[in-house]
Amino acid sequence: MSLKDQITEDMKNAMRAKDTARLGTIRLLLAAMKQKEVDERIELDDGAVVAIIEKLIKQRKDSISQFQAAKRDDLVAIESAELIVLQAYMPEQMSEAEVAAVVAKAVTEVGATGPQDMGKVMGLVKSQLAGKADMGVVSAQVKAALTK
Repeated sequence: MSLKDQITEDMKNAMRAKDTARLGTIRLLLAAMKQKEVDERIELDDGAVVAIIEKLIKQRKDSISQFQAAKRDDLVAIESAELIVLQAYMPEQMSEAEVAAVVAKAVTEVGATGPQDMGKVMGLVKSQLAGKADMGVVSAQVKAALTK
C-alpha cells in the first residue's frame, strides 16, 4: 500500500472514529498533496508525499516557535497535535551516528577538501537521507566535517 493510500485510509478511519483533530490534519495533508498533483499534473509517489509532509512539519515547527515567543499556549497545543499526526507518516529517522557515517562517506566520495565543497556533499547526501533525517542536522554535520 502506498503512503498516499495509507493516508486516505487513515482519513476514513478518523471520520468513523469522529476524531476531528486528526481528521483535520489529515485533510490538510491530502489537500497539499492534491494541490501539488494539480499544479504539476503528476501522480505523487511516496518520495514526493514525504517531501510534502516534511514541508508541513517544518511549517508546524516554525509556528510553534513563533507561538511560544508570543506566549500563545493554546495555539502551541494545536500545532503540536498536528505535528504529531504528520510525524507518524515519516519514515524511521536515522540516528546522528548513522547520519555522520553517511556524511563521512559522501565527503570521501566527492573528494571534498573544504567548505567550498559543501554544495557537492549536500547534493549527494540529500538524495540518500531525504525524509530519513532532519536536513538542518545533516547540514551542520557536513559543515563540521568540512571544517576539520
